[in-house]
Amino acid sequence: MPIQNSKQKTKYRKKPKARRKTKPKTRKNFFGSIPAWVKHLFSLGIIFLFSVSFYYHFIRPYPYFWKPCRGVRGYGVCLPDGYPVHGIDISHHQGNIDWYELAKNKEIPNPIRFIFMKATEGGDLGDNTFARNFYQARQHGFIRGAYHFFSPKTDIKKQADFFIKNVKLQSGDFPPVLDVEVLGNNTKTELQRKVIYWLTRMESHYGVKPIIYASYKFKTDYLDSPLFDDFPYWIAHYYVDSVYYTGKWTFWQHSDKGHVAGIKERVDLNVFNGELEELEEILIN
Repeated sequence: MPIQNSKQKTKYRKKPKARRKTKPKTRKNFFGSIPAWVKHLFSLGIIFLFSVSFYYHFIRPYPYFWKPCRGVRGYGVCLPDGYPVHGIDISHHQGNIDWYELAKNKEIPNPIRFIFMKATEGGDLGDNTFARNFYQARQHGFIRGAYHFFSPKTDIKKQADFFIKNVKLQSGDFPPVLDVEVLGNNTKTELQRKVIYWLTRMESHYGVKPIIYASYKFKTDYLDSPLFDDFPYWIAHYYVDSVYYTGKWTFWQHSDKGHVAGIKERVDLNVFNGELEELEEILIN
């Protein structure tokens, strides 16, 4: 056996070099790249919008409720002074109504005389409580009316056809009502053209001038043409002691916080601008 040379180098395996630890790649945060002042501005904007919404829905109405009532209290609110004929308007939002209980409101101080009901919206949406409510209103001796909620997106001819198809007004009922609250993508001129079409179509079909429902601001901003002055105006104007509108008006929706026996949910309260005999003059005959 050969003797191994002591000077002979022995081969050793080199130790692997330790790998450098690399930090895991992190995705860039989009918000991290936004300047701080932009973040603060965005936050302030959110706070502002929330504050406005909170004030509008929860704070604004209540100072009016705390004020001394210059009229008389009824249905949970201060009723406007000097208007003897009261009414309500309802839709599916009021749920299932106890009409026998509701009819008792005709025998109390400041009795309810009339009820408007939502019938249709747009070109194909009917209120699922309308048929029953419309029937029950007449059965229990209320003066009744039906309204259409205007949709700015739907063809106005289709909307008129849909209302006529679903609402059979009779002698003693109110004229049809157009509820206009939304401008949508229409210009002021386009909106007025559509509203006039609906109104004239209803007048031709039912033989009576329809009623326009709109808020005080919407009416003065978008329906200020003299063309609309020939139609009875139902103004929505909440938490005020008197109507600010200087033109002629027929009905005033003065509160959306009413409590009425027979209806569990809150309900809109209205008054007629005149006596009961004058109210009967505008009904379909």
